[in-house]
Amino acid sequence: MHRAERVLAAVAFFSERDINMSLGDVEARPVRRIGFLLIENFSLMSFSAAVEPLRAANVLAERQLYSWTIIAPSTTAAASSSGARLSPDMVLSSFAADRWRFDDIFVCAGGNPATFEDQTTFAWLRRQARRGTRLGGVSGGTWILARAGVMSCHRCTIHWEHVAAFREAFPEIDVRPTLFEIDGDRLSCAGGIASLDLMHALIEADYGAELARRVSEWFLQTSVRTGDGSQRMEPSARFNVHSAPLAAALMLLQRRYAEPIDASILAKAVGISARHLQRLFLNQLGTTLERHLFAIRVEHARQLLRQSTLPVLDVALASGFLSASHFSRVYRAQFGISPRHERYARASHGVSPDDRKPEQPGKGTHQ
Repeated sequence: MHRAERVLAAVAFFSERDINMSLGDVEARPVRRIGFLLIENFSLMSFSAAVEPLRAANVLAERQLYSWTIIAPSTTAAASSSGARLSPDMVLSSFAADRWRFDDIFVCAGGNPATFEDQTTFAWLRRQARRGTRLGGVSGGTWILARAGVMSCHRCTIHWEHVAAFREAFPEIDVRPTLFEIDGDRLSCAGGIASLDLMHALIEADYGAELARRVSEWFLQTSVRTGDGSQRMEPSARFNVHSAPLAAALMLLQRRYAEPIDASILAKAVGISARHLQRLFLNQLGTTLERHLFAIRVEHARQLLRQSTLPVLDVALASGFLSASHFSRVYRAQFGISPRHERYARASHGVSPDDRKPEQPGKGTHQ
């Protein structure tokens, strides 16, 4: 979606208004009340990139446009993935939790959101949805909203590391690998610095393009990305390749890793010979096509093991392996641990995808 289209879509939700609001219009509007629900192991970067633009908007407008409240499921302050803890202003376990009123609530989660099972939180989110509160998910927060049952009939996004498991867990929800989504009274962003892009769009819809631009410049954001932007680098940049056919082949492998595919089929799709394609893999990536594809498949399987409850056989098939026994054998050879032990180990040690360097397929992998 282009910038102008994004603004028009947001304006359609908030109501008809001129995006360049006058000072009098700004002063006449009530303070927008924002709640940030922090789930254990949330990403501090994602949260900061969401709340700091609100503070900057207040400073630059020289009046309070936004207020925010830190919310926790219990009296224990949620720890971020870096270990920092933020003391909550309100807790959902309190009898007074429903007395608070918000215009927007953003759920911030990282690590493995699939393990979060607090029914009090889910029920509170459902009550907020019935009140008409606009709900948003930041990074893994979209999973929490889906688990609460408030994302039906809404498109959304989530951090790329969660996408595969999310699709398996919630096949009825339209999840997209975009930076952020604004769909009526549901918002979502992939986390990381995508929170900054989402907040630019929301501030622009609330108070006009000029204030949003000033907020972006405040944070040295010289290029504002639209919601439909990609979460990940293009293969040519990610793998530092300089061949257009090789870049196209890498993109196809990333999209079709679960399908039967060989060098001849892939080479035909990108317009070169199989021998030429194999040479490109060896010369520019230092590996073969087959090893690269294997690395994509095994990493996809690893994500499903860590972030879903799918049986090992289903994980294997969804990742392009033919049987559970073959999958278990190659998985142990690759990572030194069985698929089942991977799942048990992950359940007790959460790591936020926003704060961990992802592994890249390519050199050093083996079939």
